[in-house]
Amino acid sequence: MGVERKWLFTLFTAAFLSFIILMFSSLSCFNSPVPFPSSVHYGPHYPPAFAYFISGGNRDGDRIFRLLLAVYHPRNRYLLHLGLDARDEERQKLAAAAMSVPVIRAFGNVDVVGKAGYMTYLGSSNVAVTLRAASVMMKLDAGWNWFVTLSARDYPLVTQDDLSHAFSSVRRDLNFIDHTSDLGWKEKDRFQPIIVDPGLYLARRSQIFLATQKRDTPDAFNLFTGSPWVILSRSFLEYCIFGWDNLPRTLLMYFTNVKLSQEGYFHSVICNAPEFKNTTVNGDLRYMIWDNPPKMEPLFLNVSVYDQMAESGAAFARQFEVGDQVLDMIDKKILKRGRNQAVPGGWCSGWRSWWVDPCSQWGDDVNILKPGPQAKKLKESVSSLLDDWSSHTNQCLITSEETED
Repeated sequence: MGVERKWLFTLFTAAFLSFIILMFSSLSCFNSPVPFPSSVHYGPHYPPAFAYFISGGNRDGDRIFRLLLAVYHPRNRYLLHLGLDARDEERQKLAAAAMSVPVIRAFGNVDVVGKAGYMTYLGSSNVAVTLRAASVMMKLDAGWNWFVTLSARDYPLVTQDDLSHAFSSVRRDLNFIDHTSDLGWKEKDRFQPIIVDPGLYLARRSQIFLATQKRDTPDAFNLFTGSPWVILSRSFLEYCIFGWDNLPRTLLMYFTNVKLSQEGYFHSVICNAPEFKNTTVNGDLRYMIWDNPPKMEPLFLNVSVYDQMAESGAAFARQFEVGDQVLDMIDKKILKRGRNQAVPGGWCSGWRSWWVDPCSQWGDDVNILKPGPQAKKLKESVSSLLDDWSSHTNQCLITSEETED
């Protein structure tokens, strides 16, 4: 009996060790990415691609990384910006976190701004940083079609396959930018005061300051205002940066001294440029809830409004508290995303299980889309906005025209 027990113990031990080795070898196989990335194709016969500029400040690194994974796709381009109020160690940590993701490491389509700038909330440094980001992304990647601005307080309500699917039928020169020429109280509060943003010329954090005098509302061009969160076409941004006439630079000089210039610069440029004013779709595809009367920022979103968000047909929502439970709900119910994992899409080819990231492997064609249920809602929203655009009843109208309508 003693010999049999020893023999059985040896047999069971060997079997157990074999099982452990097999399991770990399987995990290694499942998690190892293909050695070379698949080819990414751009052009009118392929899905559109997006350039994401994601910005934040001190201690926003973890939030930006989570947001990056929530909007990641190998076809897109990403530029992450932590303002000068963040420490260099946080920037390095964010870059390391991004590079720890196999697909990001393989496709090399995520960059972190090393020499950051201040983004003074009320000042014009926001516009300067955004223009710089757009120019950098143009230099890095020639394939993307639309430029999307997000902050660490934003989160998507659709997958990237949903977004690309909804935009596949959209003319690629169109710009989704909420705008109006009805300045209302903003004329005296935002446009006539003269402000100076120290973030443009000081290496330390400082608040804006006001000049003692005000200036008249300009009559050489029309002013427009609206949401600072935009989806802009590559062609329009090329015009803003390389401007073949002087309008973008003239307006940039004017908006340098305007409070919250990010709510008016792009809006005014596009609506004063004859070749672009007919490319404006009046909407930003964001879900936000405002106080009454509205304050500087929308209300924080939570689980109580999840159903409204999910049914809204918006592409993104704003704003969220750090680590709010509703973000986990969005990950689970809409994005189907695991912790510290990218959102699964048509490009993922790995096995889905509780211990394996399905996007740790990808196939030969990352241009394939697999839109989900949210794609239909987003497409309905986009179609509704495009109907308004086609009727020319809600784009770049000056106040008198809006009143007549």
